[in-house]
Amino acid sequence: MNDEKIEKVYDSSAIQVLEGLEAVRKRPGMYIGTTSSRGLHHLVWEIVDNAIDEALAGYCTHIEVTVGKDNSITVKDDGRGIPVDIHPKTGKSTVETVYTVLHAGGKFGGGGYKVSGGLHGVGASVVNALSDWLEVKVYKNGNVYYQRFSKGGHPEDNLKIIDKCDVNRTGTTVHFLPDDDIFTETTVYDYEILKTRLKELAFLNKGLRISLYDDREADKKDSFYYEGGIIEYVQMLNKNKNPIHETIVYVDGEDKDIKVEVAFQYNETYNSSIYSFVNNITTPEGGTHEDGVRRALTRILNKYATNAGLLKEKDDPLTGDDVREGITMIISIKHPNPQFEGQTKTKLGNSEVRTISDKIFSEALERFLMENPDQAKIIIDKSMTASRARVAAKKARELTRRKGDLDITNFYGKLSDCKSKDATVSEIFLVEGDSAGGSAIKGRDSMTQAILPLRGKILNVEKARLDRALSNEEIRTIITAFGTGIGEEFDLSKLRYHKIIIMTDADVDGSHIRVLLLTLFYRFFKPIVEAGHVYAAQPPLYRITHGKTRKYVLDDAERDEYLATLGPNVRYEIARMKGLGEMDAEELNETTMDINQRVLRKITVEDAISADEIFSKLMGEEVEPRREFIEQNATYANLDV
Repeated sequence: MNDEKIEKVYDSSAIQVLEGLEAVRKRPGMYIGTTSSRGLHHLVWEIVDNAIDEALAGYCTHIEVTVGKDNSITVKDDGRGIPVDIHPKTGKSTVETVYTVLHAGGKFGGGGYKVSGGLHGVGASVVNALSDWLEVKVYKNGNVYYQRFSKGGHPEDNLKIIDKCDVNRTGTTVHFLPDDDIFTETTVYDYEILKTRLKELAFLNKGLRISLYDDREADKKDSFYYEGGIIEYVQMLNKNKNPIHETIVYVDGEDKDIKVEVAFQYNETYNSSIYSFVNNITTPEGGTHEDGVRRALTRILNKYATNAGLLKEKDDPLTGDDVREGITMIISIKHPNPQFEGQTKTKLGNSEVRTISDKIFSEALERFLMENPDQAKIIIDKSMTASRARVAAKKARELTRRKGDLDITNFYGKLSDCKSKDATVSEIFLVEGDSAGGSAIKGRDSMTQAILPLRGKILNVEKARLDRALSNEEIRTIITAFGTGIGEEFDLSKLRYHKIIIMTDADVDGSHIRVLLLTLFYRFFKPIVEAGHVYAAQPPLYRITHGKTRKYVLDDAERDEYLATLGPNVRYEIARMKGLGEMDAEELNETTMDINQRVLRKITVEDAISADEIFSKLMGEEVEPRREFIEQNATYANLDV
């Protein structure tokens, strides 16, 4: 063998040094997570966070966000305004330093801010780096200071005074256009995404007004201002859930510069909705602030129930699950130096916060219960009923457990399992009806595809406690098939299929079954949805035949687009597709199951609070909110009647 081994020289020349903001443009995902729509909107949050930090410091009362006709963004605040003097370390103006130097700002121990939400992000310099252009105006000292940066944060000129203003006026206005060389997927801002987050920020910062304008549509605007802060947040979340006691309990305290705010109220539902924040940053995985409040809630309610004679000696103590049933709670803390766990920074790790949040919350809760015995009794009764249901659910749960490597094939005579035991390649189809289930079984790839036919509509778990849900055979079958267990026993690592595919007809009944299944997944298997394992199959609406070619299309738009590609002399036939149960095995495989041809829609939970609100609205007891939702969104439906 005379093959010559070619070696690349690995010396200093192989080490690349990226100057200034080049690193951000080279690897944008490292700084904003993704260059998809979520990353695009992240740019707005970074600039808004800077304005919010001024509000936290007590200097900003109004933030205005405007989407321009060109999808540029303007964020205007009435805070103190970025300092305009020369920065001692960089020799440039502080404005230029903030927008061109990574990790420059007033949040790194310089005394600019006592608490800050901006530390979780990457700052104004990264927004500048990923913009086609960015302009900043600072109102300060009776002057309007201006600087413009282009294509990746390069200053076009030094900071300069372009106008005079009222000597009392202060603030910062930032105007930027995301770079379409970076955001190749989309540069179009979604008004609803902006609206949802800005509304949340207004709830979390009582007394701060946040306005949103959209110049792309005439008169499209919203303004959010909540004097009650998180009290009004709980009120909004509980609007469709029938609160069972009158007062929203509010706790507000501070210890060692850590401010704790909690608001909660119980409702008639059987699910808990607890959302926590640190310096306005959502912490979906909780952390020490949430741990302390949860611990105190369980301890104090048990203590009160025992002392009031509501909980007898023979009774088991209330568990955390018991006291959280039907609670809607917002936990918001402000911390001068938050430490987050993990790369995603979604869990607070400061150990001292657990004790502080426990102490502040438990003292206030104990006082509320003593001062409001009627409401206290309602809360304890709710928790004790949940306790009894938990015992019943424990017995029912036994039926869903797999014993060893249980022969799950044809469980309850329904599940046709796949041969593979590798969860990463295995998928399960939840199919509407026995007829479609039979075709799916014949048309599947039995190595990797499992089929579970569902008879009719499953129980609506939004209106049922766990014990009742577990007595439902269809739900028990689903739980057993997934293998993860539910509740405190849930273990995502035991999931037997990494693709869970809902396959229903494209009609009203099919949509209802899909929503019922999604409600079940959201309430009982939420981590499965969050991990991206849930999909909806998209059966085609039409079959177009010309010559020996058969083309399946999903909707009218795709039909028209395909027909436009055919020559004027091509003769074709269009057939409206039948329901799943009327397709034979070959047709079902070809259109909906073959991994090389099918179309799947991944189900995601981008915003847990919005999802919770929608499920409660659509699947809860109240009819009026459901009617309002349908009236507002009916124009988006495309139904054959």
